[in-house]
Amino acid sequence: MLNPDEKKFLERAIFLSRQGMESGQGGPFGCVIVRDNQIVGEGTNRVTSSNDPTAHAEVVAIREACGKLSTYQLDGCDIYTSCEPCPMCLGAIYWARPRKVVYANTREEAAAIEFDDDFIYTEINAPLGERKIPFIHYPHPGAKEIFVAWKNWEGKTKY
Repeated sequence: MLNPDEKKFLERAIFLSRQGMESGQGGPFGCVIVRDNQIVGEGTNRVTSSNDPTAHAEVVAIREACGKLSTYQLDGCDIYTSCEPCPMCLGAIYWARPRKVVYANTREEAAAIEFDDDFIYTEINAPLGERKIPFIHYPHPGAKEIFVAWKNWEGKTKY
């Protein structure tokens, strides 16, 4: 059960999903990010309007919130989204490290309107040789050298 504030933030994400869809920005998805009961980031799906396959509502909102808060992590923030995040957004959310995610529609409901993330979930678990897009591992000493330099670099910012 959501408290009144949580319900208000989820309803804002749902409102944004309709607004983005009806304005032609992209698919029917919206997201808000909240810290201390204040919205610090909002996003709608902008994939088709920006020609950016990564411009999902959650990613757009994470970028806005991180910019506003001048941080690359969303400690103490909550994410409210109109639909269960896709695998890409799930990864972005885990990298951002919010406290929680509240969502309305499920990925099964998204699949019913032809947003089927199951293909990607299946691909993630498929052996490299069986993926639909070939992934070719070619070890290179120059790449390894940079990883060693990072490991030993005292000036790095860990994340």
